[in-house]
Amino acid sequence: MMTAGPLELALDIISWILLSAGSVFVLVGGIGALRMPNLYTRMHAASVTDTMGAVLVLAGVMVQAGLSLATIKLAAILLFLLITSPTASYALAHAALLAGIKPDAGRAADLEDRA
Repeated sequence: MMTAGPLELALDIISWILLSAGSVFVLVGGIGALRMPNLYTRMHAASVTDTMGAVLVLAGVMVQAGLSLATIKLAAILLFLLITSPTASYALAHAALLAGIKPDAGRAADLEDRA
């Protein structure tokens, strides 16, 4: 039975750290989408954390894949996600604004509760 060398062990550790961090971002984004008070804050929480989560998860899988064709494909998927995710969030927010859903500017009571 062969044991993994120090380089393989370091790559595994880095990969699992990236995968775990990405999972935490996706989980926090899901919780944020449930807990935020209105459409715009929910959308912001979900879009930012899901984009970061996807970047970290794909980076972790790319580290696991090593230098291969799979890494190039994953990089293409990552580029596609980095372009489409913010664009989709913008389109959704713009459509909501056109539909008459106004962003909540906040109330004085909300500001007093924070102090």
